Amino acid sequence: MTSLSGSSVLIVGATGGLGREIAQLLSEEGALLTLHGRNAERLAALGIFGATVTGDLSEPGTAAQLVSAALAAHGRLDGIINAAGVVAFGPMADVADETIDTLMAVNATAPMRLLRAARPALTESSGAHRDPFFVTLSGIVSERPTANMAAYSASKAALAAFAQAAGREMRRDGIRFLDARPGHTETGLATRPIQGSAPPLPTGYQPADVARRVVDAIISGERDLPSTAFAG
Repeated sequence: MTSLSGSSVLIVGATGGLGREIAQLLSEEGALLTLHGRNAERLAALGIFGATVTGDLSEPGTAAQLVSAALAAHGRLDGIINAAGVVAFGPMADVADETIDTLMAVNATAPMRLLRAARPALTESSGAHRDPFFVTLSGIVSERPTANMAAYSASKAALAAFAQAAGREMRRDGIRFLDARPGHTETGLATRPIQGSAPPLPTGYQPADVARRVVDAIISGERDLPSTAFAG
């Protein structure tokens, strides 16, 4: 892929710190966007042109609704960027069942459902030689599980494993997987945990820089962005 102009792209978690930056870059590249968030007002406040759709990713039917919204808006679907996620902190012994369930549902299960719902449209895109893609952001904790973030690390490691295995399966359909694993990024997510509070963290990457690296990887046809791809 050398250009995203005219590509129909669904951005899941478009109102988040990283999703917002990716959406802005894709808009500048000329992509036809479908922007997902949990809050309609925050979606409107983005000021980025595109179709919008709300939905709770912990709900089983949301993934199919997002794909349907993209198809209704643009008639096709050429790419998905899953930039949504939740985080929790604290010793594993203190993590509530509800927290574990939500971490797994949003960070791991929702992308699986999203791929299942989108596969027919992405396969059709491949048949039309539009180089479809599915981007996940499992982050550095999928490479280096972190103490006092055990459940969160597990949910992201599950996402990374899914990306590896499903990526091999989808390659025969011409669907390209890209998993990005940047280190701590100043998205504000750490200030909104669903349980616990963040420990002191080093200054992270700027979301705009991480977003640029991800978008460049999509354009250049890359299939993996390990943590080292964001250094320097």
